[in-house]
Amino acid sequence: DVVIPLDKLADYSRGIERINIEESIRNKITIADEVLAYLVGDHSLRKADDDFEASDENRSILQAKLDLAKQAVEQARNRWHTLLSRIEASAEEHIDLVNGLDRSLIQKDDRLLDLLLRRDLVVSYRTEIATRLDEIFSGQEVRNLRLAMREIHTRLRDSRLFVALHMHAGDGNVHTNIPVHSDNYAMLQQADRIVDRIMQLALSLDGAISGEHGIGLTKLQYMEQDKLEAFAEYKQQVDPESRFNRGKLIAGADLEMAYTPSLRLLEQEAIILEESELGTLNDEIKHCLRCGKCKPVCMTHIPRANLLYSPRNKILATGLIIEAFLYEEQTRRGISLQHFTEMNDVADHCTICHKCESPCPVNIDFGDVTTLMRKILIDRGKKRSSLGAKAAMSFLNMTNPTAIRWMRRGLAEWGFKGLNLGHALAAKSGLLKQQDQPPHATTGNPKPQNLVVEMLQKPIRVEAPKQTLRDALKLEDTRSVPILRNPGRVSEESDAVFYFPGCGSERLFSEIGLATLAMLNELGAETILPPGYLCCGYPQTAAGLHARGRQITTENRVLFHRIANTLNYMDIKTVLVSCGTCMDQLQDYQFEKIFPGCRLLDIHEYMMEKGIALDGNQQTEYLYHDPCHTPIKQYNPLQVVSGLTGKPVELSDRCCGEAGTLGTSRPDIANQLRFRKTEELNKGIQAIHAKGAQPAQIKLLTSCPACQQGLSRYTDETGLKPRYLVLEVIEQRLGQQWQQQFIDQVLKDGIEMVLV
Repeated sequence: DVVIPLDKLADYSRGIERINIEESIRNKITIADEVLAYLVGDHSLRKADDDFEASDENRSILQAKLDLAKQAVEQARNRWHTLLSRIEASAEEHIDLVNGLDRSLIQKDDRLLDLLLRRDLVVSYRTEIATRLDEIFSGQEVRNLRLAMREIHTRLRDSRLFVALHMHAGDGNVHTNIPVHSDNYAMLQQADRIVDRIMQLALSLDGAISGEHGIGLTKLQYMEQDKLEAFAEYKQQVDPESRFNRGKLIAGADLEMAYTPSLRLLEQEAIILEESELGTLNDEIKHCLRCGKCKPVCMTHIPRANLLYSPRNKILATGLIIEAFLYEEQTRRGISLQHFTEMNDVADHCTICHKCESPCPVNIDFGDVTTLMRKILIDRGKKRSSLGAKAAMSFLNMTNPTAIRWMRRGLAEWGFKGLNLGHALAAKSGLLKQQDQPPHATTGNPKPQNLVVEMLQKPIRVEAPKQTLRDALKLEDTRSVPILRNPGRVSEESDAVFYFPGCGSERLFSEIGLATLAMLNELGAETILPPGYLCCGYPQTAAGLHARGRQITTENRVLFHRIANTLNYMDIKTVLVSCGTCMDQLQDYQFEKIFPGCRLLDIHEYMMEKGIALDGNQQTEYLYHDPCHTPIKQYNPLQVVSGLTGKPVELSDRCCGEAGTLGTSRPDIANQLRFRKTEELNKGIQAIHAKGAQPAQIKLLTSCPACQQGLSRYTDETGLKPRYLVLEVIEQRLGQQWQQQFIDQVLKDGIEMVLV
């Protein structure tokens, strides 16, 4: 970086653009020289192409083409060389160099450089050489010659140097970047010469070279001696043992020990470990501009808890990890296990919410980067895990009804009660921190005892139902497809819908799945359920278990095709979900090929389309927590929620802290998210009271089963009781006894089983 006086910024930009123009012309001259060398080579000993018939006549024609091409290339090359050498000369005096430019574009006292800066005069290899060569070497018989010259152009154009600028608005600090290929030594040497020119330019404009970055490496040789001596004196006072930045910014320091990894060299030498997928990981992050636009929307960026885990900073850390791997591969020292620890640290600090992609100017989705990192760690056997995460994943992978019932009892019924009891005991013993105290930083490998304390920090104030959805409705047979209908409401006009309940609505919080089915019954729909307990595959993929995730997805898609073939007499045009992660995963199932013409909707969107709405007279105000993986894709979520409840609803932003298995695998990170979410919930409560409303109750609505669990952890400190939206609506419409009434009706005459 350099610092330029604000009134000289235009002059600095002009000087940099001149460098770019000169480098562009030099690059074109280099390309022309190599094309000329190729044209004057001996082409008589090789056929131009398989279609080329070797004869004296054809060889004569080919030689004429080569001579004509050399003439065209030499003419353009000589003009460019003269233009570069006389760039400061008067444009009026060198009309022959402007290639038929409209004379009216030449202003008084214009130099050739001025025309180039305004782009009135453009030097183009494609226009002046490439197009002419394609005309000369047209035809299949000389195709190889034509392609060879295109390859020369492509290869050498990639080594063109340019200087890119971006700067701080208002203070004159200009980031001056010169992208180079670290395996191209000529390019590196020319870049050094450009740096010399840039430093001279900055000083000539009364600027300073001691800008924000690069002082210890690139700019050290340009620093004034008195400044170096003053810094050395200060460094000796504050760091006499030279623990910080050893060997930097001192007399005699140079770049001898600097290391720059080259993915190109490694690719050429086949050094990168194939299973590490470092090349793919680098491709995912290499375009990051480090602008920081991702920070405000990142769920793990909690400045009061840590400053390290925004996507921007995680990309920087990932780049350093890749460099460390590459260095050890180049030196063949072997891979340090510490690198995997650091990669685990970065991979843990992500909720896979994908919110960073929207503000990113280069469309980096660090959620996808994180899943790739987790896959790398799992494939190498280095993924850090916890007992809670393993238990949760085992529960999701199970399909045996008996095993699911017992696992559910252990995790949800006994587990929730045990956690709440542990919270009460820890609170009495003083182990828990105050609610308004910022959470601890989470860098590095967490200690097991600390994770236990963090797990007990917030209780779970939600009770899991006694039965799963399929257990309650006696639908655990994996060989038959259940079709649910209310005989009193079904007609020829009734919709046939395929409902995928997902693990959260089926195994854990079965009242959500039951409420969805009850609402569809009320609407007179015929509801098809898949046979047996099915997971969508998203949790496995997000955890890095890509093979397992693909297996589940493939098996489900095959099963759904069988269902579609079996039920081809039913016109299934709607696929419904009641979970956002299921929605995200099912979007990759290609349902339009399973049920042609169908659409994928959330149950709440379907309810709104069917005109379901409360009267708005309930003595309750609502906050709405829109899940990170919102299932409401076709409409505005607030529009849907407000329409169903019959009254305006306040939106509560930020992640609930559950984030799939994050709440159990890394409760320390989850508590950072909860600290931030608490602030948002309190803001929402204040916003409701600011409207003058004094409701009997404020309910916290959501449309995600896992978020219902996560939001229950805030009940003690905010008084908010979380409620799944369809549950709230159906209870207001049908009363407290809706669930038993629905189960009785369905078990009596509302289920048809179809063998698949």
